Amino acid sequence: MYLTIQETAEYLSLPPDYIENLIVQKRIRAVHDGDQYLVYKEQFNTHLDQMEKWRKQMQEFLNEPIPEDIDIKDED
Repeated sequence: MYLTIQETAEYLSLPPDYIENLIVQKRIRAVHDGDQYLVYKEQFNTHLDQMEKWRKQMQEFLNEPIPEDIDIKDED
């Protein structure tokens, strides 16, 4: 499925100007149909899956309690 720049920006929650800049820099693959650029939606699946996996790992890390240090000596 191909998306316009505006639809791609909404899908990725980024500004359309930024998407257009990425296309010009060839960091996002796109097809020009004569009037507009079309972006293949499936090229972002791996990236979005990795970002979701990273978010879950970070959330698990942040939810983990801080272990007590066994080298703490009582000052009494």
